[in-house]
Amino acid sequence: MRWQKGRRSTNVEDRRGRRLGGVGGFGLSGGALLIFGIIYLLLGGNPMGLLEMGMESMGPSASVSNVPMQQTGGPQDELADFVSVVLADTEDTWTRVFAENGARYEPPTLVLFTGRVQSACGLTSAAAGPFYCPGDQHLYIDLNFYRELKQRFGAPGDFAQAYVIAHEVGHHVQNLLGISDQTSRMRRGMSAAEANALSVRVELQADCFAGVWGYHADKQRHLLEQGDIEEGLHAAAAIGDDHLQRQAGGVVNPDSFTHGTSEQRVRWFRTGLETGQVDSCDTFNTSEL
Repeated sequence: MRWQKGRRSTNVEDRRGRRLGGVGGFGLSGGALLIFGIIYLLLGGNPMGLLEMGMESMGPSASVSNVPMQQTGGPQDELADFVSVVLADTEDTWTRVFAENGARYEPPTLVLFTGRVQSACGLTSAAAGPFYCPGDQHLYIDLNFYRELKQRFGAPGDFAQAYVIAHEVGHHVQNLLGISDQTSRMRRGMSAAEANALSVRVELQADCFAGVWGYHADKQRHLLEQGDIEEGLHAAAAIGDDHLQRQAGGVVNPDSFTHGTSEQRVRWFRTGLETGQVDSCDTFNTSEL
């Protein structure tokens, strides 16, 4: 990606280094918490409790505060600079898309944290991975996740990393469009399997919205380089529910899927990348995911 000369977003809040108490007096690293969370999900843990609190991953409204990012040098700060550029580019894309439809885009705030973070959706660990909280319209990421994405999931590359941010921004777009509220109401009274199936449609639409951003980043600002799209598609495939369950050595259980299969995630991400149209991302009124 040609990101180094890109605009930096002012909507980044740096909470790295802030200490929050560990569970039971024990502290875990961001990577360890992430692995624990993945194992928890694959062993049958129900992520809908987090969703019901209002968190979309991968409470009362809170005010947005923009705090300058720490600049201490090293790989983490280069990543912080990178995600600031990606966030700014999503701001440019969605501001234009909303304006073309007679609406105003309100950008989210990106919070950088390490280990654990307090949001309007509650106290959350890095085990949840990057996530968006509609309660405060913030997206949250522990940058250690990118090491896991590369080493554990085998999805390296800067566009793969950008896809992660664009996916969470996709949840913000859903929130602004009222989709998050609608699906939250629909979950009430659903069985666990039905709620999981609805969650898959929510996540696949966020993948498609991430692709919409990628389309405009390429066509309008020439941000992408050769091989970038393949990196993003590979990342989408690497975090499909079926792939993760096979990787963990477990039995693939479609009723437990919450984000979609690798094939589905690639298909909807590609749909956004090829069309650049929000209307092409209607995952709720199709029988073919």
